[in-house]
Amino acid sequence: MTFAVLSVLAEPPPSAKDILDSVRMIESRQQIDLQGQLRQDDVVIPFRLVQNGPLIRYTFTNPDETLQLRLGENSSRLELVSDAGTEKVGASKLQEKIRDTIVTYGDLAFKFLYWPTARLLGEENVRTRKCWKLQLRAPSRESAYSNVLLWVDKASGALMRMEGYDWNAQLIKRFEVVSAQKIERRWFLKQMRVEQLQSGTNHVEARAYLEIKR
Repeated sequence: MTFAVLSVLAEPPPSAKDILDSVRMIESRQQIDLQGQLRQDDVVIPFRLVQNGPLIRYTFTNPDETLQLRLGENSSRLELVSDAGTEKVGASKLQEKIRDTIVTYGDLAFKFLYWPTARLLGEENVRTRKCWKLQLRAPSRESAYSNVLLWVDKASGALMRMEGYDWNAQLIKRFEVVSAQKIERRWFLKQMRVEQLQSGTNHVEARAYLEIKR
């Protein structure tokens, strides 16, 4: 009995690759149709969020704009949807801000989940949740971030916190889940805080919130 317990305790942690594979699998299996909003200062930007497995759509109005994210096995693809069809969002546009907020098109593309260079740094708690902490390195300078620190909930596989670092290894943006909600017996994001930091300091220059409603 004692030997069996020690064997369980001695099991090695999963690799960073295994954790990321699990995150992508969980993210690509959801079925949702919810209302949300992007809020920064006095500006509130409503949107509709529809996910059908690996296909996620964000629909904005005034002016109309539909973004479609495809979560593939080896990469993600963010597209602009129009009456003429779909068009891939290019590398330069990925760094553009959405409706003049601090959230960029690239932030919605989840490119970092596919970066090949990743390592597990250990375990940390985020808002009482036990998480795996990973470091991901960008494969090229097309990314706004040179590397990303990612906290993944050990129990659910949910992304709890993300920190993006510029090419001088300075923290410039942080995403953190503030609260979650249960909808049809499943947990979903309720509010995520986004902070843009002055490079080289811990000073928060701007703050926005991504909020999902029932």
